[in-house]
Amino acid sequence: MTNTAQDNTRDRLLIQAEHLFAQKGFAAVSVREITAAAGSNLSAINYHFGNKLNLYLSVFKERWVPRAQSVRRFFQQFLSEKNNPDTSDMVRAIATAFLEGPMTDEERHCQISLMQRELANPTEAVDIVVSEVIQPLHQDIRALIQPSLPEGIDLERLTLSVFSIISMILYFGFAQPVVSKVMDQEFDTQFKSRIIDHIVSFSMDGINGIASINEIRDISGIREGIV
Repeated sequence: MTNTAQDNTRDRLLIQAEHLFAQKGFAAVSVREITAAAGSNLSAINYHFGNKLNLYLSVFKERWVPRAQSVRRFFQQFLSEKNNPDTSDMVRAIATAFLEGPMTDEERHCQISLMQRELANPTEAVDIVVSEVIQPLHQDIRALIQPSLPEGIDLERLTLSVFSIISMILYFGFAQPVVSKVMDQEFDTQFKSRIIDHIVSFSMDGINGIASINEIRDISGIREGIV
């Protein structure tokens, strides 16, 4: 077997395994099912990956993570094109990157489905996603959002604020059929644009609300001290 043929077999296994894992989850997919879909023999998974778990982790490392990293690069590029971007620009950038960014609808669906299956029954893939995607993105967003929040805000509250923004974006991403039915609205480009506007507005209200609450607490503390 030539190196090109070996590479093609390995790539086919990754592609077909990703689709099957996204549809059924890790435990429900058999080695026979993957090799049949990839048009390879039963020993191909052991030859190229060692076992099914290593194939599953390779799907995340070689397919899921690179797509997620392309979203982060889109986010960074979007912001780099702004002069002195503020917090609302940051929220718009991350929402646009997730909802209108580099992934096709099919890739986005596969990305979401695979992660939902993984979170339902976590494996070592969670550690890969957290270390290579979530933590770097959180660091980016925390650094950009922190100037808009009260001085001295603790890391926990800052991180929860980032999670709140990302969670809203992700929901509008994976729940598109539900949103369309409830809103009686086709999830087209125009509607997606209005959703991004809403995410920005709602997020900024939340960020400004945190700042206002802290100001009220500071004033109350001063009054109590005077009394």
